[in-house]
Amino acid sequence: MGQNLFADWRYGEDGRPNPDFPLNRPENAGARILLAGDNFGCGSSREHAPWALADYGFKAIISTSFADIFRNNALKNGLLPLIVDDATHEQLISLVVEDPETEITIDLDTQSLILPDGRRVTFPIDTFSKVCMLEGLDQLGYLLKHGAAIDAYEQATADRRPRTTDGALAS
Repeated sequence: MGQNLFADWRYGEDGRPNPDFPLNRPENAGARILLAGDNFGCGSSREHAPWALADYGFKAIISTSFADIFRNNALKNGLLPLIVDDATHEQLISLVVEDPETEITIDLDTQSLILPDGRRVTFPIDTFSKVCMLEGLDQLGYLLKHGAAIDAYEQATADRRPRTTDGALAS
């Protein structure tokens, strides 16, 4: 799916790469963080958008805001949608325009974006998504990780659940 990411902009009608599109520029090859505009993902209500971004190689997207459905789908698929304030976003754009090879670091543990000058900018993320991303889990993987505790609870509370007339647990 990554080769079709932004296809209408990345490729001309003849199928050749558009040299003016940022992802087609050599200095952007291998980028793992996408610096995007406001309300990124608007209109991308299916998981295909995060799948394409991740397949292309992106690990995170930085924007001032995200469409809710896109943001949730990104998190569920291991792609970090990172929200920064307008001033930080403008600074990042300026840095990248000056030097396309600008490096920034994302520290998910401390929820910090570390800029080249050492400044740290914090970003929000819910605890569940953070744990899943740090541990490389999806929602099902998270539940399976707690399988023993779930089984123990089920066994400990079995006598409190309703039963049918033949003694089987009611569904």
